[in-house]
Amino acid sequence: MNEYNYSLNYIDELESEAIYILREVWAQFQNPVILFSGGKDSIVVTHLAKKAFYPSKIPFALMHVDTGHNFPETIKFRDDLIEELDARLIVGSVQESIDMGRVAEEKGKNATRNALQITTLLDAIESNKVDCAIGGGRRDEEKARAKERFFSHRDDFGQWDPKNQRPELWNIFNGKYFEGEHFRAFPISNWTEMDVWNYIVRENIPIPSLYLAHEREVVRRNDSWIPNSEYLILEENEEIVTKKIRFRTLGDITITGGIESDADTTEKVVEEVSAMRQTERGNRTDDKRSETAMEDRKKQGYF
Repeated sequence: MNEYNYSLNYIDELESEAIYILREVWAQFQNPVILFSGGKDSIVVTHLAKKAFYPSKIPFALMHVDTGHNFPETIKFRDDLIEELDARLIVGSVQESIDMGRVAEEKGKNATRNALQITTLLDAIESNKVDCAIGGGRRDEEKARAKERFFSHRDDFGQWDPKNQRPELWNIFNGKYFEGEHFRAFPISNWTEMDVWNYIVRENIPIPSLYLAHEREVVRRNDSWIPNSEYLILEENEEIVTKKIRFRTLGDITITGGIESDADTTEKVVEEVSAMRQTERGNRTDDKRSETAMEDRKKQGYF
């Protein structure tokens, strides 16, 4: 068996596993949704859902927590995809949470709405009676992600206890919950960043242009190229420059750092990623706040 066929078979196994989990979610829960960020992982999960239930439409609504600080390209991609799929979109607005006094806006040059998403997400889950939210989290992304199960139980406060997760033996999943509780499901947990990109290339899945190298105005901060935007607060020693960059992961435009790159096609991205040693979330300033930043947010109800 040559290397190419081995790679195809491996991706086929990952695809089959993810499709099995998506079908289990549909079988066990009453009102599941896909958490859609517009990033490559949630795009792949949505594509897998299309394959899992073809020729029927995707049976899940897509839920997006809109911080109000998204890349414009992300919002356009989301709206175009919803129209193409003829799917239902549920939007939770962080700005509305701020206006209602549910959360308080951070201040300062490194202010972010990332943590504020937790309250908005939990409110959207409760108001829409969602019992399972399907995410694109992968175990290789970050050490807190590595503790996740495929079916991740959340208590009636929406909180995650990594020490109190249910065993998943022989691909048997326990989705039973008490009133007020819910689950998160992660069908691509066993995928790596490279697997995701190989799958995108193989399936010819459209992605936002942000993932491909292009010229953009940026500022060097925290060892990353932060995009220029209306929300950027410059320091005296900072200068806006134009660089050819791309983004490995998408979050708020205020916290997502780009890397200098010439990878302007998905095939070139695969080549570039294969040589990288730093995790893709290494350019997210929200993850640099502390060693346990991600786990702390997840325990409170984060993705």
